[in-house]
Amino acid sequence: MTSPIHFIAFEGIEGSGKSTQASLADRWLSEQGIDHIFLREPGSTPLSEKIRELLLQRQEIALSAPAEALLYLSARAQLVEEVISPALLAGRLVLADRYSHSTLAYQGYGLGLSVTELTRICEFATGGLWPDRVILIDIPPQVGLSRKRENGEAPDRIELRQLTFFERVREGYLAMAKKEPEVFVVIDGTKSEEEVWGEVRGKMEEWLKLRYL
Repeated sequence: MTSPIHFIAFEGIEGSGKSTQASLADRWLSEQGIDHIFLREPGSTPLSEKIRELLLQRQEIALSAPAEALLYLSARAQLVEEVISPALLAGRLVLADRYSHSTLAYQGYGLGLSVTELTRICEFATGGLWPDRVILIDIPPQVGLSRKRENGEAPDRIELRQLTFFERVREGYLAMAKKEPEVFVVIDGTKSEEEVWGEVRGKMEEWLKLRYL
């Protein structure tokens, strides 16, 4: 029997449409009357939002790969303690725009830190909490970054990195999805927003029908 779903995370590189799909899922859950919380990473607590500002600002601040990883993990540790754990204990569904797999993809595969060590530290920071399901919106990096430029958005510190960095990040996500097929669903982000949402909604209906719908 399939275990109930309590925690769903959206993942993907810049320009994949991940945040758009997560927001559509948030609205759909509200329309269905499903008690849930929607959060973004890093962020969603006062401390985590301050760390987000530091991590994404474009001004020149020396930040090593380990320091970057630990800042993300500090934000996540506070988020779990302050928001996610209380919500799960209250029986609420948690919907997240990014979570620990982002650290493995970006700081591990992307920056070359040990994925094994990062996994261990993620376990420590979150008390071993991982999403029940991960929706990975997959897209070639050149397509995603082109979308960002077309939208006229000023790139943040991460988005200023080389294309090869995002290629490694994407490869990392796909490697994790292949390793954990029971957790990940990979959706083609090059399709239209409506087509992608149709697939996302279909998966969520499948996962949540036993508990909520």
